[in-house]
Amino acid sequence: MARAPPLAFTGQVSHTQFIEHLRRASRPRDGEALHAWALKSGSSSHAPVSNSLITFYSSFPRLFLPAAFAVFADIPAAARDVASWNSLLNPLSHHRPLAALSHFRSMLSSSTILPSPHSFAAAFTAAARAHSASAGAVVHALACKLPSASSNVFVSTALLNMYCKLGLIPDAQLVFDEMPHRNEVSWAAMVAGYAARKCSQEAFELFRQMLGECPLHKNEFVATAVLSAISVPLGLPMGVQVHGLVVKDGMVGFVSVENSLVTMYAKAGCMDAAFHVFESSKERNSITWSAMITGYSQNGNAESAVRMFSQMHAAGFPPTEFTLVGVLNACSDVGTLMEGKQAHGLMVKLGFEVQVYVKSALVDMYAKCGCIGDAKECFNQFSELDIVLWTAMVTGHVQNGEFEQALMLYARMDKEGVFPNTLTITSLLRACAGLAALEPGKQLHTQILKFGFGLGASVGSALSTMYSKCGNLEDGMVVFRRMPHRDVIAWNSIISGFSQNGRGNDAINLFEEMKLEGTAPDPVTFINVLCACSHMGLVDRGWTYFRSMIKDYGLTPRLDHYACMVDILSRAGMLSEAKDFIESITIDHGTCLWRIVLGACRSLRDFDVGAYAGEKLMDLGTGDSAAYILLSNIYAAQRKWNDVERVRYLMKLVGVSKDPGCSWVELNSRVHVFVVGEQQHPDAEIINTELRRLGKHMKDEGYNPASKYSRDVPDALGESHQEDQLQLISAIYS
Repeated sequence: MARAPPLAFTGQVSHTQFIEHLRRASRPRDGEALHAWALKSGSSSHAPVSNSLITFYSSFPRLFLPAAFAVFADIPAAARDVASWNSLLNPLSHHRPLAALSHFRSMLSSSTILPSPHSFAAAFTAAARAHSASAGAVVHALACKLPSASSNVFVSTALLNMYCKLGLIPDAQLVFDEMPHRNEVSWAAMVAGYAARKCSQEAFELFRQMLGECPLHKNEFVATAVLSAISVPLGLPMGVQVHGLVVKDGMVGFVSVENSLVTMYAKAGCMDAAFHVFESSKERNSITWSAMITGYSQNGNAESAVRMFSQMHAAGFPPTEFTLVGVLNACSDVGTLMEGKQAHGLMVKLGFEVQVYVKSALVDMYAKCGCIGDAKECFNQFSELDIVLWTAMVTGHVQNGEFEQALMLYARMDKEGVFPNTLTITSLLRACAGLAALEPGKQLHTQILKFGFGLGASVGSALSTMYSKCGNLEDGMVVFRRMPHRDVIAWNSIISGFSQNGRGNDAINLFEEMKLEGTAPDPVTFINVLCACSHMGLVDRGWTYFRSMIKDYGLTPRLDHYACMVDILSRAGMLSEAKDFIESITIDHGTCLWRIVLGACRSLRDFDVGAYAGEKLMDLGTGDSAAYILLSNIYAAQRKWNDVERVRYLMKLVGVSKDPGCSWVELNSRVHVFVVGEQQHPDAEIINTELRRLGKHMKDEGYNPASKYSRDVPDALGESHQEDQLQLISAIYS
């Protein structure tokens, strides 16, 4: 005799109810025990019980989907009804769509079974998940032949939802227009279809049409769908209208609606309104918090994003992957390493199966916080590396000044057969520019042509900058002229190149051409132009551009612009005017402006203004060792030995030390790096011999070092002389 189940149910209906109870309670092992009892008792041969068992096993697809197939196979062919087929078809459509389509074809092959509306709905879902428009069209054609399906609102809604998921919005709209009856699900599905394709205006107009034709159909699902559709930067006017309707109809209490409102306002850049919705929400969940964190991060308020993440963690809400990406991006922007590590720790603790966008955000966070070692450790731990991760690591090296490592990583990436994207190429060009490495830059130019990147704004500007930084202005200009669209960044790149290479007149001419083309200059443009004026000694023109920036373009001068004007005056020998100009500036300018004047005073031997500028720097507590050395040399030139000793004592007291200078030169496709005092170069002995010979020759020619009047005071420029000579000797012997 078969043993009775735990609860003494009798009859087929009781069995199905008990199986459903176990399914809802997520008790798979008890369900297996009940299945075993049903097999022994013979009740499993009844179709309702078998159908319930299939539905039960299908609810745990990772563990028991094969068991669901086995139960279906055990049902005699003659005993299978449409519910038997549907009980397996429904879960397959979500978890194994290709198998679901095959199952649907087998169902059609059965001469005794006609598909029900639920059969068609499941088949449409499977076609959408399998991304098979052809299979969907076949099922659609079959549904049109059966009146029970073609006029059914449930089937029609599933059909238009399939077309929306496949991106075939015109076909979905046609189905929607031909529906004899529509319900709120139909309206929500069509609005969501437009939302998925970023058709904000169409979704909003459809929502307005629904309000006019059947206002009773509006509910939280439709409201959520339309809010998602209009969550774009220009969607605020539409969003405000929907928000008003939501408040009027009492839908604000639904968490999905409130989350959509927060996202809508955040996408429109209205974080105050988003925060108001967030604060008034009584049913927050992790998505609500994530929407606020992502909103703050995307709108440039990284501090608030990090603070919101801390509050979310304290409130006990588990983060989602979107939360982690938002907070990692925020930590990257403000360099808050502690919170970034906290997010990383939570990610590990919660056992996330990390997606590639989270991995790249993690690498980017560590790199931007200056922890390039941690970034590399994360990068090396990931077994599957795609272009997003490679690019994040390459960019991290460049951001931390590790230009050679960036180029070496790209060589490894290329060897593994990973093709670069635009951001990869742009970062690598920045690395070449930072090294002034022309040959690797030319190789990247070849790859730009090979992979068909073109000379769009980012690539073209980076390529032009690379050539300019390497001193090859002619090729930089060729690239600039061939760019199809030149934005302000492109103009800034080429103007900067000419300015930094001592061709100030050409830089100024390009600036005038830029204005004639109708491109409005930005603050960076004026920095480049003022630098050009400084190199050319054009004081009056510099003042003209400085005033034009304020009057004609409404730009507020930044510290960089003030520094350029001080440099223009200082280079022209107008040191008293530079001093007066600095003291008229109202913004906090720290020490940099006085440092410019001090350097100029040393070269021009204006010891009075130099001493004034140097003492200002001492009062401000500068940590720049060169400032102490320059001031000490100025006092030494005036034989004010007490002041010399005071400055040297102060330098020692505050713990300021001189870092050794470093420079490099590219020769025969190799970059030679020199650090003052180092003897590690393979040709160090030859270089030092030639250096001594040149030093003697310089003295014989009458060169007198600026430190001739100092009393054992190191020369601030001595190291740069040595670096230049090291480069020269390396060039001679390469």
